[in-house]
Amino acid sequence: MKLLIIAGPPSGGKTAVIRQVIKNLPEGSLPAFLKIDVVHATEDQELAEEFNIPVKKIYSGDICPDHMGILVLDDALRWAESLSRNILIIESAGLCLRCTPYTTYSLGIAVISAISGTNSPLKMAPLLALADVAVVTKTDLVSQAEKEVFRESIRKVVPEIDIVETNAIQGTGLRYLMRRITEHPDIGPDQIKLRGAPPLGVCTVCIGKKEIGWKNHFGVIRPLDMPEPLYRGD
Repeated sequence: MKLLIIAGPPSGGKTAVIRQVIKNLPEGSLPAFLKIDVVHATEDQELAEEFNIPVKKIYSGDICPDHMGILVLDDALRWAESLSRNILIIESAGLCLRCTPYTTYSLGIAVISAISGTNSPLKMAPLLALADVAVVTKTDLVSQAEKEVFRESIRKVVPEIDIVETNAIQGTGLRYLMRRITEHPDIGPDQIKLRGAPPLGVCTVCIGKKEIGWKNHFGVIRPLDMPEPLYRGD
C-alpha cells in the first residue's frame, strides 16, 4: 500500500488536488480516503459520492489535527488494508504549522495557495519544510512575476523541494505529481514514525487554565521580552 499525506492551510485547495489525484491514478489503483478536520468537513461524503471509494472522517476537536492523524494512522492503515486498498490518501487540516503530519514511508504533499501572499511559504514551518512536494494552487489568479517570487519563497524554506504549480480545479500541471505518486514505494516493513520532531511540551493553557500572564502558568511559558522567542525545531 502507498501512503499519501496531504496537508496545508484552510482553503488552499487540498481537496481539489486530491480530486485530480484520484481521477488520474493509474489503472489498478484502489484508493481509500481519510479526512481529518477540527469541527466540520464534508469532503469525505463528496469524494465517496463522486468516486465510489471507501472514506472515513474524524474530528480532532480539542486536539491538534496533525496530532490526531498520528493517533489514528495505524487504525487507518489497518482499515484500508482490510478493504484490499493499495493506496491510502490522508487529508489533514494542518492548522498548527508547528506540527507536521508526514511520516516515514509517506509521500508528504504540502498544498499552498498562490494567492495567500508571497511570504506565506516562510510561515509554513515543518508543514512545508518536511514535505516531499509543494503543490502551489490557484496559479491562474496571479501573474508570472508573482509565481516566480512565490517559488523563490518556497526555495528559501526548502531549497531542493519539488514544486508543482497548478490550477487544481482544471488539473493543469499535475503530470509530475502523478509520476511522483506512481513511483513512490509502498510502505515497508519497519515501524512507521513521525518524520519530524513534535513540539516540546504542552502548556497549561492547553489543559484549560484561563488566567492571562505567564506568572499564572507553569511548564512551557514565554514572557513577551525574550532575546530568542522562537523554538525552531526542524
